Amino acid sequence: MLETGAIANAVSPLVVGLLGLLAICGKAYATDGYFYSGYGTQSNGIAGAGVAYPMDALAIVSNSAAAFALGDRTDVALDIMIADRRLALTGNALGPDQTFSGNGGGPIPLGGPIPLLEFGLTRRQGEKFAFGVAVYEDGVLTDYKSNPFARFGASGRAGATLIQVNVSPTVAYEIVAGQTIGVAVDFSEQLFQVRGIQPFSQRSADPAHFSNVGSDYALGYAAKVGYLGKLTERLSIGSYYQSRSHSQSLGKYSGLLVGQGSFDIPMTYGAGITFKATARLDLIADAHRIEYGEVPATANPLNLLSSGHDFGTSDGPGFGWRNVTTVKLGGNYRIDSAWQVRAGWSHATNPIPRSQTLLSTLAPAVVQNQFTVGATWTRPSGLALSTYALYAPRKTVKGYESIPAAFGGGEANISLGEIAFGFGLGWQ
Repeated sequence: MLETGAIANAVSPLVVGLLGLLAICGKAYATDGYFYSGYGTQSNGIAGAGVAYPMDALAIVSNSAAAFALGDRTDVALDIMIADRRLALTGNALGPDQTFSGNGGGPIPLGGPIPLLEFGLTRRQGEKFAFGVAVYEDGVLTDYKSNPFARFGASGRAGATLIQVNVSPTVAYEIVAGQTIGVAVDFSEQLFQVRGIQPFSQRSADPAHFSNVGSDYALGYAAKVGYLGKLTERLSIGSYYQSRSHSQSLGKYSGLLVGQGSFDIPMTYGAGITFKATARLDLIADAHRIEYGEVPATANPLNLLSSGHDFGTSDGPGFGWRNVTTVKLGGNYRIDSAWQVRAGWSHATNPIPRSQTLLSTLAPAVVQNQFTVGATWTRPSGLALSTYALYAPRKTVKGYESIPAAFGGGEANISLGEIAFGFGLGWQ
């Protein structure tokens, strides 16, 4: 775990201010669990693929080796997502069957259009080196104006906020022509808040630090390594690995999160391939793995309560999530020197088992399929304007033995559907 020293104290106020803004203006939801499906407008047009197909400077998020292939480039991306989160409680002895919206309330609900800016920059240094930096975000927001846990004794609104802002300085080196490696360090700060789940604190080792205690923040870091290689004139491959983060504890939630507030960002890794089918058409495929199941706060199941393990202890309950595998397929077609169009499809395994839907009401990340389209218009000056649109059909996970008998039994059925679109401005 990190110790909060002079550097953290100097950096933290700036990042905390950014997190505070993102809590209002951040992504409404993510699509691969609580990770966003892709980074950069052009990659999002092919459903987040691109480990072996870097198109804009935010590609270094997915593969740090891409910094060399991109040359001197700067990109700014704006994403807007609209998510519809819902919960249905059925067969519960403490109240009638009822459906709840997790999209908030008031004139601008959390489910409404919510923007996010991302930034990427790469620069060549000499004949073999390149440097870059990317700023990006992942996370989740839910807000139940009508608290589904009120029947258990909760008061006020219910919901959760998890925002992870990442700054990723990167260096890449071309070993031989067409073969590049890259390394990066992701510096992160997390904002975490939970409200409206007070009744569960009766099974907490520290009830005073369980729910409705405001926002908490934690610094962290993780290491990245990537490879990008051109095998033939028509075939390229890439791969990447990002370690599990080392993060500070979220002390305000030491009675909720496993190990007295531990909440690391999970390890991820993957690979990609690009095939130039024709002079104008490129075909892209990726496979990614997110190891939610290796982080106790996300992995430990709720039924640990029945064996005497309270919330907040080293082997206490978490959200019960499994590891996620995603497959992303896309195609990019160059109409002429100015215009490109693209489309993609992504499929992710569901991280939430049917027995773990109750606490995942706070983060119903069950979307599995995403369909995207996009386009880029490039000027002779090197200025590029890009856009994309994403549709993720509603997915429902029906609970099975999901509500403990102590809370009246029955089932918690969670669902999520999303649409998103974005715009990118780049300079080559």
